[in-house]
Amino acid sequence: MSDTLDRVALLDKIERYYSDKIRRHGITAQGVDWKDSQSHRLRHQQFLRLIDNDNHSSVADLGCGYGDLLDFLRNLGHTGAYTGYDLSEDMLTAARTIHRGDSAAHWYLSPTPTAKADYVIASGIFNVKGEMPSPIWHEYVLDTLSAMARCAERGFAFNSLTLHSDAEKRRSDLYYADPAWFLDYCATRYSRHVAVLQDYGLYEFTLLVRVS
Repeated sequence: MSDTLDRVALLDKIERYYSDKIRRHGITAQGVDWKDSQSHRLRHQQFLRLIDNDNHSSVADLGCGYGDLLDFLRNLGHTGAYTGYDLSEDMLTAARTIHRGDSAAHWYLSPTPTAKADYVIASGIFNVKGEMPSPIWHEYVLDTLSAMARCAERGFAFNSLTLHSDAEKRRSDLYYADPAWFLDYCATRYSRHVAVLQDYGLYEFTLLVRVS
């Protein structure tokens, strides 16, 4: 992001927003700002196409919250290293407590991944822009994708609310992305091996990028 002060302010707003969510709602889907556990798990399922049953792969989870994706993967037989990154220390405290018996799981306070992983995943972190101007938020999204791509050995994936949702139902504090624009952006910048998923019943899309 071109303006360091803007970035600091933006990250501070994100941290306060999500820390407030888990303080109010605890270890629930609402605690990480999802509507319910069913939609939460439905989003997890979209990332399985990227990981493709590679149960020994390493996964970096950006905006990990209390680590629900880790539980989801472990229940499916994933045994590889997992690294969760989040801006909220409250989220990470909950994650470390819940998963203290998982020696292959590690947790870091960071807005971006700091080490290589086979797959880098970001779920829900681009949705809530609050009062941040859309151009600044859009730049933040692109900066984050760049950081994800640098750390992804085999691929990365993210989701976002979609511009294909009903215009009259959109909220001014949320960010709605054009899936076609992001498909072209990622295909041009990162890899030709990309896919957009927008057929799972939610007003969002998931974009998968394979880099090797």
